[in-house]
Amino acid sequence: MSRQERTQPPAAPADENVVWHPHAVTREDRERLHNHQGVVIWFTGLSGSGKSTLAGALEQALHARGVSTYLLDGDNVRHGLCRDLTFSDGDRRENIRRVGEVARLMVDAGLVVLTAFISPHRAERQMVRDLLAEGQFIEVFVDTPLAICEARDPKGLYKKARAGELRNFTGIDSVYEQPERPDVRLDGEQLVTNLVSQLLDLLRRRAIINS
Repeated sequence: MSRQERTQPPAAPADENVVWHPHAVTREDRERLHNHQGVVIWFTGLSGSGKSTLAGALEQALHARGVSTYLLDGDNVRHGLCRDLTFSDGDRRENIRRVGEVARLMVDAGLVVLTAFISPHRAERQMVRDLLAEGQFIEVFVDTPLAICEARDPKGLYKKARAGELRNFTGIDSVYEQPERPDVRLDGEQLVTNLVSQLLDLLRRRAIINS
């Protein structure tokens, strides 16, 4: 499917009176203004894997290079956009669907969108990929062993899960499906600066940002 075709909504709304309105200013116009492509960099991994830290560090590095970015963080969106959702499997799917739609709009605005979500199920990550044109979704698997994540436990969530105080916690009593073919697999035990350098190299190779 072409990039132009992806400017149309991925699915028709339930109400036939809701119609799609094309705009005179296109995504390509916005990308020219920003001087880079719009893309989603989707960080996935266990809680404590380093997703949020890495996404934040990459955003800082991109911002310093004049790249227009926005970081969607898992905890932050649950303060507003997804505050009505629980951590059941159904609500987790809806959480990712909403984030995917927001990310799609931001890509249309010509932004580099960074997301930091556990997003434990392959089908949900594929759902977001399918919203976007080829090359606009980069899945980054921050591969950190469960033992390391649990030792870090920055918010004390693993401790609560082990004590039975927190249900449906990924890696303990809820499954995490590792990406089978991520665009990037990163060793979450490496220094953040090394990981950021790897990601910047990837974005240059793909001509998303200027070298």
